[in-house]
Amino acid sequence: MNDNTDVLVVGAGYLGRTVAQLSAASGAKVYATTRSKNRFASLADNGFHPIRFDWTDQATYRNLPLPQLSAAARVLVAVSYDRNGPLGRYESQVGGLRNLLHLLPTDMRLCYISTTGVYHQTDGRWVDETSPTHPNRLGGRVHLQAEGLLHAQRPAAPWTVLRLAGIYGPGRVPRAADVVAGRPIASPETGFLNLIHVRDAARAVLAAWQTMSVPPQRVSIGMQSRLYVVADDAPVVRGDFYREIARQCGAPPPRFVPPAADAPVRMRSDSNKRVWNRKLRRELLPGLDFPDYRSGLADVLQAPIE
Repeated sequence: MNDNTDVLVVGAGYLGRTVAQLSAASGAKVYATTRSKNRFASLADNGFHPIRFDWTDQATYRNLPLPQLSAAARVLVAVSYDRNGPLGRYESQVGGLRNLLHLLPTDMRLCYISTTGVYHQTDGRWVDETSPTHPNRLGGRVHLQAEGLLHAQRPAAPWTVLRLAGIYGPGRVPRAADVVAGRPIASPETGFLNLIHVRDAARAVLAAWQTMSVPPQRVSIGMQSRLYVVADDAPVVRGDFYREIARQCGAPPPRFVPPAADAPVRMRSDSNKRVWNRKLRRELLPGLDFPDYRSGLADVLQAPIE
């Protein structure tokens, strides 16, 4: 991947920063947006150009460096929902994307980060890009609406949707500290987890940019050809995931207790499926750096657990 056109990361969170780092390492000039000025210094220290931007605040749109971006620049949209903000999830995520699309030139290559939470299946079946999507949770419904908005507003422009499984990586392994400390895990022991190491997720973004047609097509491109689920090769039962953390850290086997009725983990576990990544492996990433949770945890757990 030797593309060094400019990169605009809209939402420099956990995934966005990793994409920015890989892009900068390849020689690209990287602009990274944040809602907080407090994060400017850390973004600049990493060699990025920090931009204060909130896609629900029209006053911040003047900060976007659109005139400075190279032709066919690469854009990542990975904006997390601000639960402490004044707007609801739909107004923020779909409304914000609509605002952004009104300004972005159509020749820019856009990668939108969605979620495998759009799938509603609860019986452990395999799902892929062709599977039906009737999400029960609001987050999944909002991402599905955002995907539709992108297709409606840019039918012939270069863009791709990546539906990501649960991201983990350095500094982000759910419940690892509890496992090591021997604290009980408030989580169902059954049901499948679908995971992707943050580095492989970032590599999928760079690969998606590479596949986009520039200049844009003159005819509408079907949604199906633009869509990828991004997960590793090995969906894992929850209990086995935590037991592997314990094994690699030399900790006792974890104990499980029922989570609260309204706990997010209980609601997530209601959607029980296995994500099939065959299209990702065929068209974007023939080889994953971390093809399963064991190899990924071996990489992440080398560092001290906080």
